Amino acid sequence: MLEPADPPHPVTWPSSARQAAFTAWLAALQARHRLLPQSLRAASSDASFRRYLRIDCEPGDASPATSLIVMDAPPPQEDVRAFVAIAGALERAGLNAPRVLAEDAESGFLLLSDLGSTLYLQALGDAAARADQPAIDRLMRQAVDTLIAWQQRIDPRALPPYDAPLLHRELALFPEWCVVREHGRQWNAEDLATWNQACSLLVDSALAQATVAVHRDYMPRNLMLTDSGPGILDFQDAVNGPVSYDLASLLRDAFISWDEEMELDIGVRYWEQARKAGLPLPDDFGEFWRQVEWMGLQRHLKVLGIFCRLKHRDGKPRYSEDLPRFFAYAHRVAARYNALRPLSRLLEPLMGAQRIEAFH
Repeated sequence: MLEPADPPHPVTWPSSARQAAFTAWLAALQARHRLLPQSLRAASSDASFRRYLRIDCEPGDASPATSLIVMDAPPPQEDVRAFVAIAGALERAGLNAPRVLAEDAESGFLLLSDLGSTLYLQALGDAAARADQPAIDRLMRQAVDTLIAWQQRIDPRALPPYDAPLLHRELALFPEWCVVREHGRQWNAEDLATWNQACSLLVDSALAQATVAVHRDYMPRNLMLTDSGPGILDFQDAVNGPVSYDLASLLRDAFISWDEEMELDIGVRYWEQARKAGLPLPDDFGEFWRQVEWMGLQRHLKVLGIFCRLKHRDGKPRYSEDLPRFFAYAHRVAARYNALRPLSRLLEPLMGAQRIEAFH
């Protein structure tokens, strides 16, 4: 997940060795891409160890761009090869995403095309502040159209499987980091049985769905506003997984929420368009919407764990500010379905009675 960078400031490096490696790599590219090294500055940060830098370049016939992006992804924490492979697939598919112009996979440096600096999240937030519903509808329609194109054109067979072990590992982040580390609670045997039963239901629902290429973080913070439609970012963790996953990510986002009427409107629009496009969705919208809700619940429990891990392990507490939003998503869905209602009661002590009342 990308974060807008702070105001431009000199780029610092964790070690002189990494700075020297970067300087040498950039120098070898300078003439070809007409780079201006003195313009290097922060573009955005990331919840991972990656960061993105922007660098200006002199426009010319061979390089009309006025700026490019550098990805700094230090090994061994990061491996850029998946990003490079999927970026190539996106380019071949005619989708709008950063192109890889130069790479040093061993060192973790990439030179990328620049999709600009306006996140979809910012554009949607600005439209919401103006109460400009037509603008919101237009942006969300474009995001749905781009998602369907992604699902149609990207071959999932080349991607890692979103299988039962991975789904369960993600869910396990919630009790470890949110229940124990964030809230200091220990579940008893009955609580653990309730949790394990809910996890089994969610994983079985996910695995019963048809599979497509899944972005895994298809949300407004990973889309850019461009003249060519939504630009897709942060796709390196894509997998072969459930068809409902990315729609759930888009509709129930980490940083912006919609009322259920709008969620349903967008969901129906996606379902109708995707079926016409030949994507393998249930014939009954009600069943598809249940899949979206249950898939979203799996994701939200995972994210609750990840955000708490970012706070306690990685020293990034700002993500924990959005824990109430994710508890709201998770509790609403769990309380709505009889099979999941025991899970809702497991969540309630972590939320507090006043917060539960406010969420509903």
